[in-house]
Amino acid sequence: MSNSNNIFAKFKNMPVDGMAKTIIVATTLCFICSMVVSFAAVNLKSKQEVNKALDKQKNILQVAGKYYEGVNIQKTFSSFEPLIVDLENGKFTNKFDPLVFDDKKASQDPLLSIALKEDPASIGRRANFVTIYLLKNNDGSLDKVILPVHGYGLWSTLYGFIALENNLNDIFGLQFYQHAETPGLGAEVDNPKWKAQWKGKKLNNENGDLMIQVAKTSKEKEYHIDALAGATLTSNGVNNLVKFWMGQSGFKKFLKNLKNGEA
Repeated sequence: MSNSNNIFAKFKNMPVDGMAKTIIVATTLCFICSMVVSFAAVNLKSKQEVNKALDKQKNILQVAGKYYEGVNIQKTFSSFEPLIVDLENGKFTNKFDPLVFDDKKASQDPLLSIALKEDPASIGRRANFVTIYLLKNNDGSLDKVILPVHGYGLWSTLYGFIALENNLNDIFGLQFYQHAETPGLGAEVDNPKWKAQWKGKKLNNENGDLMIQVAKTSKEKEYHIDALAGATLTSNGVNNLVKFWMGQSGFKKFLKNLKNGEA
């Protein structure tokens, strides 16, 4: 006890503006702050994960037209069936648990992804396994399919979902939940008026050719989405990522199998 008192007394008697006392005070404060931050990070991690999951579920509900103010997100989301698709053969797989499978991590894992030679969406690697969501009617028939999409815009990778009607060709909606595009320009991908254009547009023509496009003008209105004003590179990015994920390197094989009952 006397040693502690002596140490405290020596510290107290140090010059207030002295180098030694300044270093001791600063070091002590840094230690205390780091402990507080570490404690908060550890204890809030589970809550952050819950909020992250809720936000993702909310976006899936929105793109499927099932979200409204006051809706119970978790309860409503339980009507969606998450499943893992093997993009190589275009079929469902039970190799992974869709409730815990991390698509983003899989896309960076050399064992679960491939490096792209042709990479119009500028994503570098494409995961071989992806989580999709089926929404079914009360009688068990298919209502909508929700597919994850991502690709590079002007400043960032845009992550989102595209919802298809049960014919697997008509688009119900497109929704991005993460990006860092320019406010007022590329960030207009979040504008409800622009997003509303996607509803009712078709992916493919009668021959199965992928026709959907984001462009300034087009004579084929049923496949056309207006480019964002003043955001050419973001518009090109959205055009490229949608074409990539709806094409042969993405979900086209799966959608064909699902339509034919072979998924």
